Amino acid sequence: MKTSARNQFTGTVKAIKQDTVNSEVTIALPGGQELVAAITRDSCDNLNLAAGSPVIALIKSTHIVIATDLDHIKLSARNQLNGIISDIERGAVNSVVALDVGGGTLITAGITMQSTEQLDLRPGQKATAIFKAGSVILGVLA
Repeated sequence: MKTSARNQFTGTVKAIKQDTVNSEVTIALPGGQELVAAITRDSCDNLNLAAGSPVIALIKSTHIVIATDLDHIKLSARNQLNGIISDIERGAVNSVVALDVGGGTLITAGITMQSTEQLDLRPGQKATAIFKAGSVILGVLA
């Protein structure tokens, strides 16, 4: 599958919470971390998702925020994946930050150069990728 989303993760559905309209799908990634997707119940049903199902999660790099030093901060974003910055591709206006979250999983975030410089981001540094559950698109093999 080819998409414009830089982040394409394979995982396994760990749990599904459903109400009459929406579903919250928890996905286990190969490195042991989890992410949560908020999708409609119709989409969950159409994809035939159930605990144990293989799934593909797509997240555009521009929907991901990179943060450091979150020890004493609580955020409303459900997805907060910790890792180590493995690479930074610097451009004139934006940079692309690759965060290794373990198990061969890299998360790519597109952020401004101003943010890259203000956070003093560099390879080898601990950081957290943050994104809302509504930013995750789920797919399955047909």
